[in-house]
Amino acid sequence: MANGVVVCPGAWNGLIAKTIAKTGFDACYVSGGATANSVGYPDIGLITMDDMCRKIQEVACASGLPVIADADTGFGDDDAAAKTIKEYDQSGAAGMHIEDQEFPKRCGHLDGKTLVSQEEMVQKISIASESRLNNDFVLIARTDACGVEGMNAAIDRGNAYREAGADMIFPEGLSDEEAFETFSQGCEGLLLANMTEFGKTQHITTGQFGSMGYNMVIFPVTMQRVAMGAVTHCLVQLLKEGTVEGFQDKMQTRQDLYDLLGYVPSEPWEGNQAE
Repeated sequence: MANGVVVCPGAWNGLIAKTIAKTGFDACYVSGGATANSVGYPDIGLITMDDMCRKIQEVACASGLPVIADADTGFGDDDAAAKTIKEYDQSGAAGMHIEDQEFPKRCGHLDGKTLVSQEEMVQKISIASESRLNNDFVLIARTDACGVEGMNAAIDRGNAYREAGADMIFPEGLSDEEAFETFSQGCEGLLLANMTEFGKTQHITTGQFGSMGYNMVIFPVTMQRVAMGAVTHCLVQLLKEGTVEGFQDKMQTRQDLYDLLGYVPSEPWEGNQAE
């Protein structure tokens, strides 16, 4: 936790999840977009609830950390959202967010999004909240309304979603500190911010988010982008030079990997035990 803010880097596999835990973070995040990307799909709602549950289980088991997970639009109607909150809980998630886009959804930082009505989303949140298996599970309502209907509508939706049973509100696609500040002043209570790169949001530190009243900050695709940038550069070098020798100092060493996995070659491995 940094400055009272829960920082959740995104994990798209167990190895990244272990690294997040070992580095000292208190929670991690499973992104639908990063999960889709990892199997070669864009973020357009092609990943199923079962796909996400398997990924949540993998990340939770490997990290031993609370996992916040993306549930897109709840994978269907109200009954589907009710099933999702139960399945996510049983898979090891500590919380999830559902959004007010129509299906098929779009990445929150793209234009051309369409929303369900506020009344429809309120009903979905209410039913999902009532379907929780335990009261500690955190239900987060995401609204994409700012870029579609404007800030006032986003604030109205956020307040309505909180009243319907959401524990935390997630305003998506905000541009700068002024926008985040305006939203937090109009929608009091627990708030989540998305600090993604190459989107609509300028870089804002976790401390700045905390000072504006945000309690959790997710970095959903950051680690995947860092990894894929390094992989691409390494592959280009291999193709051009026929060797990766010049890239070796940027690699994780064999010993560092073994240490991360808790593996000693001369001893039996005790399994995937998060520290």
